[in-house]
Amino acid sequence: MTFQAYLDAIYQKSGKSAADFRELAGQRGYLDPGTKAGEIIAWLKADYDLGRGHAMALVASFKAAAEPDGRDQDIRLAKLFAGPRAHWRPVFDRLMDDVRRFGPGVAAAATDSYVSIMKGEKKFAVVAVTASRMDLGVKVADRAPTDRFEPAGTWNTMVSHRARIEDPAEIDGEIMAWLREAHATA
Repeated sequence: MTFQAYLDAIYQKSGKSAADFRELAGQRGYLDPGTKAGEIIAWLKADYDLGRGHAMALVASFKAAAEPDGRDQDIRLAKLFAGPRAHWRPVFDRLMDDVRRFGPGVAAAATDSYVSIMKGEKKFAVVAVTASRMDLGVKVADRAPTDRFEPAGTWNTMVSHRARIEDPAEIDGEIMAWLREAHATA
């Protein structure tokens, strides 16, 4: 079983991602220096009925997130959703939770100006935010523009279409259908 397969199985069983478990572990003090893996394994078994292999995958993900690359992603996401754009962070997090349900290997990769949504190594969508808007770009070949999805043009050349979202309620079935199609063809 691959590392990602362990994480996917954990999500299917518990409904929680590695990031969710990392947050819970932090709240319980399990990310503090000196915490033994056995303590975390016991907690995950008692509270979530996760076996040793699955628990060790989470322990490894906690350690990876503490390394510079993981911190760099967290820092970039924090900067993207700072100040007047902060109200978009919970919207983005919910969107990512929904997109991760499309299948294994979905991840967010933040740059200094936007977030790529990846399926493995392939980018299928991007998100950028301003104080008043979340822009969602999707990579869907051979689709005509609609009222909501205009050609991406020079906004981001890695995607084909762009939706300008001014209200979180606009993230509806149509938006999710475009994302699902982009994911399926990535």
